[in-house]
Amino acid sequence: MNRRRAYLDYNASAPLLDAARAAMVAALDVVGNPSSVHGEGRKVRQLIEAARRQVAALVNGKAEHVVFTSGATEAACTLLTPDWQMGRSALRMSKLYVCSTDHVCILNGGRFPASDVRQIGVNGQGIIDLEALQDALASHDREEGLPLVAVHAVNNETGVVQPVTEIAAMVRQAGGIFVLDAAQAGGRIVLDLNQEIADFILLSSHKMGGPKGVGAIAATSDLMMPKPLITGGGQERGHRAGTENPAAIIGFGVAAEAAAQALTEADGLREMRDRLEERIRQISTEVVIHGAGAQRVSNTTFFSIPGMKAETAQIALDLAGISVSSGSACSSGKVGPSHVLKAMGFTGQDGALRVSIGPGTTDEEIDDFAHALGELLARRKSETKAVSARQAEIPVRMTT
Repeated sequence: MNRRRAYLDYNASAPLLDAARAAMVAALDVVGNPSSVHGEGRKVRQLIEAARRQVAALVNGKAEHVVFTSGATEAACTLLTPDWQMGRSALRMSKLYVCSTDHVCILNGGRFPASDVRQIGVNGQGIIDLEALQDALASHDREEGLPLVAVHAVNNETGVVQPVTEIAAMVRQAGGIFVLDAAQAGGRIVLDLNQEIADFILLSSHKMGGPKGVGAIAATSDLMMPKPLITGGGQERGHRAGTENPAAIIGFGVAAEAAAQALTEADGLREMRDRLEERIRQISTEVVIHGAGAQRVSNTTFFSIPGMKAETAQIALDLAGISVSSGSACSSGKVGPSHVLKAMGFTGQDGALRVSIGPGTTDEEIDDFAHALGELLARRKSETKAVSARQAEIPVRMTT
């Protein structure tokens, strides 16, 4: 059994970067409320605004169009609402269109009633059905309100990248609003608001090496904004009330800057992931790597092996010192069937394991995982043979 642990679950939460931790510790020593006008308050405000610029730079946006939240889920619930403002005029979104493999915070529809949320299916590789989306937008009744479309850029389980540019063009032609869930995309694919990839992007700090409990909305402009989810003192220019968390925001800013730089390291991660997948194929010729036929981010492998129950395998690997996931790390640690696999048409009953790596992953950790997986499958095969042998020894009782 391995005594060292291998953390291979970056999609659930990336390890906190040393630079982000140092910036957060320093920020804790700065007193003052960022809304105060005295020197201490202005100093905290300066630090927050510097972080806002760092987050904006990650998506090539403007700092004044970034709103900090407590995380990507709050950002989603803020944006997914029928009630919007265009300047001082009320604006209504009558229907929400989402992808069937979206994160549950998108699938749940935010502040939309369930009857006004429509799911758009995917193909066997997990790519959204663009024709179905086009048909849905074409039949949308604009007299009731505008269409709001929310789709993930990168799937959190498979790592599959959605055709964001094509989706954005469809939504724009339909006169709707496009929200892009980029929680898994920061530092893994290029995000450029100037390229009209979305009207709004939501980001998560801890997916890119920042602290947990902070996220952001990045918009192309502030002319059209959703009705605030949290109201009160008017912080974040009235879009999200409540005193900001300076230490978390500052750590987020550092992580966002590092994520932008990490885009240059994608090839190295892809080589490591490809080596990982080759090792898995050597261990089991029956392995199914989900989304392998589509464009994927370089750090994610989501696979099934017939007869290997993912949840049981996850526990066994954990005992061997390997941290992986059997899907999305949501619902307070609950495990169960993957809605992503179901939407993709995968009929296997044993689930899938997700291995997600990052800049801190080593070749030794990949080897440790492959060794532990090989031992697990060999042990399962041996146990199956032993059970079959015992069953063969049971005499058949004759009846008269």
